[in-house]
Amino acid sequence: MLLAIDCGNTNTVFSIWNGEAFIGTWRTSTDWQRTADQYYVWLSTLIKFYQIEVDITDMIISSTVPRVVFNLRVLADRYFHTRPIVVGKPDCLLPVDVRVDTGTAVGPDRLVNTVAGHDMYGGDLIVVDFGTATTFDVVSSDGAYIGGVIAPGVNLSLEALHHAAAALPHVDIAKPQNVIGTNTVACMQSGVFWGYVGLVKEICARIKGERAREMKIISTGGLAPLFQQTEDLFDEFHDDLTMHGLTVIHRYNKENN
Repeated sequence: MLLAIDCGNTNTVFSIWNGEAFIGTWRTSTDWQRTADQYYVWLSTLIKFYQIEVDITDMIISSTVPRVVFNLRVLADRYFHTRPIVVGKPDCLLPVDVRVDTGTAVGPDRLVNTVAGHDMYGGDLIVVDFGTATTFDVVSSDGAYIGGVIAPGVNLSLEALHHAAAALPHVDIAKPQNVIGTNTVACMQSGVFWGYVGLVKEICARIKGERAREMKIISTGGLAPLFQQTEDLFDEFHDDLTMHGLTVIHRYNKENN
């Protein structure tokens, strides 16, 4: 079985893939100080609680937090006796090309989303990932990653408002009933929600114009379902897009190494 790990700036997701489906998926906060032993106790407790029969033989890691990778490597070696594939490292093969400026480091999560998007939907895609940052990844007709856009994440914008303006409270993101807010919380939620609707629309329209072709827009990430409630921003939504991409990259490396 494969243990796929997606480590983002805010949360880290562990999923167990049995070759046909994910049989367990759990999320924890990202903490570079968490040791391999702590990871194992946490993970094994959840596996036991859900009474899942597990025999992990392989691991693959995608991490936007480099300092976390060391302890995850130790986890793989000490408890599962395997050498993990780490997306973005020279020995990790990708089934798609990466066409960006020389010397540019592309985030592993963006590469994984590109692979997953192309595997599931073909080429000419815009993958919008609502994470700590809101990213737009552009996938060419042949599946290559050709660049994208990075904007502040939705929750990051709300936190910035709260911390920079003393009179503004901390609020949770939600779709407001009306655009015009009649209290401070409603005003903030409207500004962020409809502001991001406009941001997604405008950036995707400009990407399509620059590419001079129709492109399918795929959404993923924690807040993607919230924005599915509004106008037809996206053609498809896939909650496990990144995890699916990790299984595709793992299979590709097994077949080509």
